Amino acid sequence: MTTQQVMDKVLSSDGTPIAFWRSGRGRPLVLVHGTAADHSRWQSVRGLLEDHATLCAVDRRGRGQSGDAEDYDLGREVEDVVAVVDTVADEWGEPVDLLGHSYGAFIGLDVARRTPNLRRLALYEAPVVMSDAVYPAGFAPRIERLLAEDRRDEVVALFFREVVRMPEDQLSAFRQLPAWPARVAAAHTILREARATTSFRWEPESFAALSVPVLLLSGSVSPAFLRTATAAQADALPDVRVTVLEGQAHTAMDTAPELFADAVIGFLSEE
Repeated sequence: MTTQQVMDKVLSSDGTPIAFWRSGRGRPLVLVHGTAADHSRWQSVRGLLEDHATLCAVDRRGRGQSGDAEDYDLGREVEDVVAVVDTVADEWGEPVDLLGHSYGAFIGLDVARRTPNLRRLALYEAPVVMSDAVYPAGFAPRIERLLAEDRRDEVVALFFREVVRMPEDQLSAFRQLPAWPARVAAAHTILREARATTSFRWEPESFAALSVPVLLLSGSVSPAFLRTATAAQADALPDVRVTVLEGQAHTAMDTAPELFADAVIGFLSEE
């Protein structure tokens, strides 16, 4: 059973207000959603996690109740989450945990290098090893044209169909979830995040000194580029374990919420 969510806000280093939503009980767990979503992305597992943690579900900049800036920079997103982590850790009096999905996991990796206030880090398929082949030919111009025509629902569907490579039956079900309207509202952020991931250069040596224990979650039937990315992270991170979610792809919190939550809770419960 879910509990009431209470919104709070912090200011990021550039002055942008970043909203996050508290619920549950226990040690804080900061939740960082992926592309074209907001804090409501976690609704399918919120009730499963709230008995074990005080959830602090972030609205990343440009969506939900958070602000934005005229120019986009990945580093600003990292600073946003650091601001939330540091604020909550200061209130709690000790380091807190973080769970990131997809682009949110991508951000979470760098957050771990920027603050001493993380105890444990769970990442579900951060797309750190990218190639042009991930995005089909003409992807960016098609997104731009659809946005110009205000066909935002089609933008989100195109992303999940051609980048995440979600099967049509699963996409149809995905569109019925409560979080879909938030994805449509954030459709304009898809293009900037696609550009940020393709320009990112993975430097595994930069994580050699990371002391935070990391759980990497990977779907056994996720697209090959995501499984390759997870393997690259597993090779680079000093204190890491990998849990493969059998029969799942990139959205196990929706397709197998108990399996997903059990893996996260088990990791966070370790001493």
